[in-house]
Amino acid sequence: MALEIYWSKRADKKFDKILEYLSEEWGEQVTRSFIRKVYDFLEILSEFPEIGTIENKEQGISGFTIVNQVNIFYKVTVEHIILLDFFDNRQNPKKKRF
Repeated sequence: MALEIYWSKRADKKFDKILEYLSEEWGEQVTRSFIRKVYDFLEILSEFPEIGTIENKEQGISGFTIVNQVNIFYKVTVEHIILLDFFDNRQNPKKKRF
């Protein structure tokens, strides 16, 4: 059974910022490609929530690399999956906030 996916405010805001950047700097084709990759991943994630790597075992946070520059972080509960954040891998890793 597929788990429902919920977006946190932070994940939603970061996703919009990434789309804005991609659109301005790289154009609509790259932006659409990124959107497709994210939603394809979310489809797979809803069926196979264990697909990512454990990022913080104590908090139950997992992550997955969508493209080389962007990771997505999420938490799996019994009933659903919560998208926590999108992280630009070119940043200082200490800026990761779950």
